[in-house]
Amino acid sequence: MQPTFVLVHGAFANSFSFAPLQAELGLLGHRSVAVDLPGHGFAATFTRAYQAPQDPAGLATAPGAIKGVTLADNAAHLIGILERAKRNGPVILLSHSRGGVTATAAANARPDLIDRIVYVSAWCPVALDVGDYYAEPEMATVDVASLALAIAGNPAELGLLRTNFRTADPDALAAFKAAFLADGTDDEFLTFLNTFQPDENLDVGTSNDRAQAATWGRIPKTYVRLADDTSLPLALQDRLIREGDELTPDNPYDVRTLPGSHLKWLTDPAPAARVLGELATLLS
Repeated sequence: MQPTFVLVHGAFANSFSFAPLQAELGLLGHRSVAVDLPGHGFAATFTRAYQAPQDPAGLATAPGAIKGVTLADNAAHLIGILERAKRNGPVILLSHSRGGVTATAAANARPDLIDRIVYVSAWCPVALDVGDYYAEPEMATVDVASLALAIAGNPAELGLLRTNFRTADPDALAAFKAAFLADGTDDEFLTFLNTFQPDENLDVGTSNDRAQAATWGRIPKTYVRLADDTSLPLALQDRLIREGDELTPDNPYDVRTLPGSHLKWLTDPAPAARVLGELATLLS
C-alpha cells in the first residue's frame, strides 16, 4: 500500500512550513500530512502586542497558550496522528530540527506505528540530553547569544520561550538569516520568518527521552544531512548519526545528504521530495 508521510516541524514552526514540500510530494504521487504540535498552527498565540506598532512591554508579559505543554504532550499528539495514518498503510515519520525530539519520543513509545523514521537535520539525542549537546565541540560554531537578541520576556516567568520574529533589529535579523537561511534571498528569508510563531514550549526532554535501542532502534531509519546547516552544524548531525549507529549497530542509519542551509530544503523542496520518494519505494 502507498505510504503516508507524517511531517513534524521544528521549534517556532508549524505545519504551514511544509506546504511547498507537500506540493512536490503530491505531484510525485505521494500522500502526506503535516502535523501541528500542541500550541502550534492555529492553536498558537499571536498577541496584539506582537502586531505593528509593537508593544514591547505587553509582548514581554502576555500569556501564551503553549505554556505548560510538555514533550509528553507532543508525543501523545503525534502518536494519535500516527495511529490514524497507520490505518491506511505504511507510515514514514519525518521530523526536522527540534521536531526530532518529539519523533524520537513517539518512536520509543510506539515503534509499531512507524515503518521508517526520517530525520532531516533533526535532533535525535542518544548519549546526551539536547541541552547538553550545546556545550559540546560540535556546537561551538553556533552563536547562541546572537540568536537571543530577539528574546521577549523572561522564559522562567512566562513559562515559555518567546521570540520577536517581527523585530526590525538589523543585528537580530542578520543572526537569524545566517543561522537559518544564509543561502536564500532576503525576500525568502523574511517570508519564512513571518511563518514562524513567537512562542515555543520549554520541554526538550530528559535522559528518559533519548533514543532507546529496544523500541526506536528496531525501526528502519534515515538521516538526511543538510550540508550547509549552521544552526545544527554538520559535525553535530554526523555525531548524532554515529551515536545512533553505535546504539543499534545492526540497524544503522541510511544516510543521505542535501546541499543547503537549515531551511533551504523547505523553500526549494524538489530535491528533498525526490529523496523521500526514493525512501517510499523501499516500502513497496
